[in-house]
Amino acid sequence: MDNLDEIDRKLVGLLRKNARAPVAQLAKSIGVSRATIQNRMARLEKRGHVTGYTALISSGASENLSMVRAIMNIEMEGSTAQFISQSLVKEPSVSAIHSTNGHWDFIVELQTRSLEEFDRVISRIRSTKGIKSSDTSILLSTRRLTSQQL
Repeated sequence: MDNLDEIDRKLVGLLRKNARAPVAQLAKSIGVSRATIQNRMARLEKRGHVTGYTALISSGASENLSMVRAIMNIEMEGSTAQFISQSLVKEPSVSAIHSTNGHWDFIVELQTRSLEEFDRVISRIRSTKGIKSSDTSILLSTRRLTSQQL
């Protein structure tokens, strides 16, 4: 997020913590007017720094909904990162995309409602132009660590 000033950085940080925070609360936290926040948000969206707002679902809620969750490691061919990333963003079952170093270029978090849907999703992703190879692991359980355990 180059070319962001201090207000933009604070705003993005607050939105990461709570994308549903009221504009008035954001303005008060940063010490600027509501109009400034509204203008900054519009500009951040227009420039592609903010591409959307989402609800984060806890792993416990996902388990209650019988979701199939997985991690997919992707190796790309050549310089296809932008194309692959744009394709992954369009896939509704993708909940996060991480670019990495090392053997894998992307680590993708997936969530589906059934194994059948999961099978269709990974088939679609694997057929994306520019994907050289992939390795997928279904998440069987998740243990969240508290700050006391770290």
